[in-house]
Amino acid sequence: MADDTAREEDHEPAVNGDESVSASVGDDVAAAVVARFPGSVFVESHGQPVVYVDRSVIADVARLLRDEEQFTMLIDTVVVDHLLDGSRVSIDGVTPERFEVVVNFLSHARNRRIRIVCEVPAADPTVPSLTPVYLGANYAERESYDLFGITFEGHPDLTRILMPDDWHGHPLRKDDAAARVPVTFKGDPSPR
Repeated sequence: MADDTAREEDHEPAVNGDESVSASVGDDVAAAVVARFPGSVFVESHGQPVVYVDRSVIADVARLLRDEEQFTMLIDTVVVDHLLDGSRVSIDGVTPERFEVVVNFLSHARNRRIRIVCEVPAADPTVPSLTPVYLGANYAERESYDLFGITFEGHPDLTRILMPDDWHGHPLRKDDAAARVPVTFKGDPSPR
């Protein structure tokens, strides 16, 4: 891969509360997010603006991006489990937790992307749902709930989407027992 040696260790994070936020944030959309939400931290990753926000305001950030910054598409919502991550990049101003919810947004009008990340503790794996703001978040949030156990508060139908309804645990968590039993996924046409 082309970026195997690329690291994000040379970041100069911009943290809300710093007087030079707008000057140090090289992206005007990221600067708007950092200015509006206290405690937000901006970094650039492989040429893309990334803003770390508190998980309690992630839906408000999504609403700002949609309504004021012309980000009409939520591309994806994913979860990262850092339980066994021995080489995690440390970012000034961000308190690392076990899980991260990563949301990618796209603006066709601006021809650009932005990534929003929030840290989620293992003791309380809940995040506000983005489905009321972006309907396209529905299935990605259900998948994250099903496979990682992250609860998206306010989601209209937070049920399993891949695993059988009676499945115990969340198979993509790094502490989940691997290969416990054969799995027949929902909608599998083979007989059980």
